[in-house]
Amino acid sequence: MPSSTELLALFDRVLREHARPDGPGVRVERAGPVVRQTGTADDWNGVVWSDPALDAPGAEAAVAAQVAHYTALGHDLFEWKLYGHDRPAALADRLREAGFVPEPSETVLVAPVERLSTAVAAPAGIEVREVRDAAGVRLMAAAHRAAFGEDPGRLLHRMLARLDEAPEEFVGVVALADGEPVSAARMELLPGTGFAGLWGGGTAPRWRGRGVYRALVAHRAAIAAARGYRYLQVDATADSAPILLRLGFTALTTTTPYVYRITP
Repeated sequence: MPSSTELLALFDRVLREHARPDGPGVRVERAGPVVRQTGTADDWNGVVWSDPALDAPGAEAAVAAQVAHYTALGHDLFEWKLYGHDRPAALADRLREAGFVPEPSETVLVAPVERLSTAVAAPAGIEVREVRDAAGVRLMAAAHRAAFGEDPGRLLHRMLARLDEAPEEFVGVVALADGEPVSAARMELLPGTGFAGLWGGGTAPRWRGRGVYRALVAHRAAIAAARGYRYLQVDATADSAPILLRLGFTALTTTTPYVYRITP
């Protein structure tokens, strides 16, 4: 197995510097010292990679350029995904000075698929169902609302588009209790990279701590293994990171979403 340093370098190169669009109708492009994704206002828009050689003056110019780019398109929300090892060290300061607001940091975790257990059973009273159609995606959105209390509108848009345009790269799972969606998660498969990304994983409060999240991880790991993927990658919250570390994931770095919002 590669070392943590080697895995981080692979992660940076494959998933960030050479990132792929995460949905139809969006584009990923190199814009000077950064790689960014641009789509409609309902898509995820933001910077995913910056050149490690970026210096302080270059960082200030790059931040200003991205603000100009997205605001010219009329987007009122976009993001710069800042990683713990990104340079220069003052990049976070430049983002805050430009109006970006940091949200809670997450831990970037990676695990070899072959080392993960795929035999974790769902707890009693829970049915884990793989999502194959729009009705299933809407169940996932309902579970997201139950877990996080957030409007799932933009997420629903992105998942439906992904299912429609690239169903072979999208895996959704939903956990049901007496027919009600109480947890959901998805996996984004990246052909040719060896990586599959785990996203979501929110569980309604009354079902937390019972093993629902672990079951959804195992279910997706089994699918990734069957399709020949080598690694699973997760941006983990403080709640899910300890569970994933126990399951065999390794922490590589942190990522902090710096969000730029334009309020009317």
